[in-house]
Amino acid sequence: MKDEKFMIESERASKIPNQKELEKELSDYLSKKYGNRVKVISPFVFPKAEGGRTDEGTSGKEEGLPAFDMLPEELEAYLDSYVVKQKDAKAILATKICTHFNRIKHTKRAEKAGHSRVGMIKNNVLMIGPTGVGKTYMIKLIAQKLGVPFVKGDATKFSETGYVGGDVEDLVRDLVYEANEDISLAENGIIYIDEIDKIASAQNFFGHDVSRTGVQRALLKPMEETEVDLKVPHDPISQIQAIEHYRRTGKKEKKVVNTRNILFIMSGAFGELAKIIKRRLQKQGIGFEADVRSPEVQWDILKEVTAQDLIEFGFESEFVGRLPVIVVFDELTKEDLVEILKNPNNPIIISKRLDFRAYGIDITFEDEALIKIAEIAAEEKTGARGLVSAIEKVLIPFEKKLPSTNIRKFVVTTAVVENPEKELELLLANPSDPERERRFELAKEKEFENIKAYISQRKEEFTKKSGLEISERRMALIATLYLKNVTDVNAAFDDFKEMVEQIRLEEASMLEKLDIHITFDDSAIDAIVDQAIKTGEEAGSLAFNLAKKLEYGLKLVKERAGVDNFVINEEAVLDMEKYVNELIKRYYRQEYQA
Repeated sequence: MKDEKFMIESERASKIPNQKELEKELSDYLSKKYGNRVKVISPFVFPKAEGGRTDEGTSGKEEGLPAFDMLPEELEAYLDSYVVKQKDAKAILATKICTHFNRIKHTKRAEKAGHSRVGMIKNNVLMIGPTGVGKTYMIKLIAQKLGVPFVKGDATKFSETGYVGGDVEDLVRDLVYEANEDISLAENGIIYIDEIDKIASAQNFFGHDVSRTGVQRALLKPMEETEVDLKVPHDPISQIQAIEHYRRTGKKEKKVVNTRNILFIMSGAFGELAKIIKRRLQKQGIGFEADVRSPEVQWDILKEVTAQDLIEFGFESEFVGRLPVIVVFDELTKEDLVEILKNPNNPIIISKRLDFRAYGIDITFEDEALIKIAEIAAEEKTGARGLVSAIEKVLIPFEKKLPSTNIRKFVVTTAVVENPEKELELLLANPSDPERERRFELAKEKEFENIKAYISQRKEEFTKKSGLEISERRMALIATLYLKNVTDVNAAFDDFKEMVEQIRLEEASMLEKLDIHITFDDSAIDAIVDQAIKTGEEAGSLAFNLAKKLEYGLKLVKERAGVDNFVINEEAVLDMEKYVNELIKRYYRQEYQA
């Protein structure tokens, strides 16, 4: 049998490949060189659609716009649930970004009515702040919430012409890709450029021979309004596409993206900018008497920044003029880092839970351990990035070893943070230590209560958003979904809301399906959701199956007592037989007494 298999493999190896096999080999080669965005369709090369994307674009949009209807305070509240501190930054970004997209909708309506809007100033944003304070994270959250295409670039990777690094206009083309080739949607996206302070002409730049001033000038037109051609000389794929289009139609195709409504957001640390501001303030006799040569950046001073300070820093005046909104982020203290780790929506702890859950291991953290991790991170002075490195350093030995054991519960204590290797040895030597198991259960219980408390703080917001009454029991159900699905609180609430909607949909169809009008009260809905969480079944299916089992008894009551509407409560979910018997007895008793 082995010899036969060897002969077949040898025959395949010596066989001349056919066209499809050649195409596959060529596709594999191009994928290695250019990534998964390329596939071969003989005899031409085309961009490959990303999995799950369709040609229909984003549903619910109007005239290329996302289904945007948010107000500044709503977006700010959303950011508050994810981002610690940065009160001023959240307020400014939520306000100006909401205004930007709402104004686009208003302007399009005005233009339809024949009213011209010439010379409008776009709310492009400059974000200033130390590393690891959440600048990129916040913009990603906003783009995701608004449903707009988003791309990020690094200012140091771009050149004036595109022959070194990349062309700044490549970001616009990437935006079209992120918009699933929907140009009208891409024209209302967000382009985020990081490390913008590195292209200031006053700064020392090491690396490629890139004209910093040239990059600034290359950004001027896209930041205001220009048309970017999607076909570019240095992109072989777009050229092949153009050739194929000309071969099929005999016409040249011109696809352009107008950048008038694309929001540009720039960010950087701007450490040296503090010295410029301090010198100006000292000349004006305004406080800040500390030595300007201090190696520590006084981040609070950056809040006094003016356009002239940015020009002195090394930016062209035209470039500064196209960034009318300036947002300065606060430096994070140790207390802020602790608050980040304790926030149920923080991606750092959620990511570690997912890492361990991938091996069937449930991990939880004692509060004291989180405080210790924050202390280690604070010493690195890299903001939230320090939290990631600190927690990885502690947990990697456990992440490597525990999957090979039968240990399925792991509590991170202060001792684990201070001496991971020693604690790992103790855990392996005595995996069933009752004290460790007790601490795990206590930490898990405290975490559950903390999540409920967090939901309680946002109770009014959730009620307004969904129209659902958020009772104590529902807080517990949402907290359970949070822990079971290893997700954030917003997603857990959405999961709960979806389950309720499934039950209501089934409720609406009962009359047609069973010829009985059934209403589930809140207690029944909560009990069904609880069962769905425990069993993993669909809440809607559980609701229908419950009604189906009640059908005979309810119809009996309907025929004998003439009852048309039945309100199902929790008792029916927990003890169906008892519920039906009591119902029949009650109505029969009424009939007898009548």
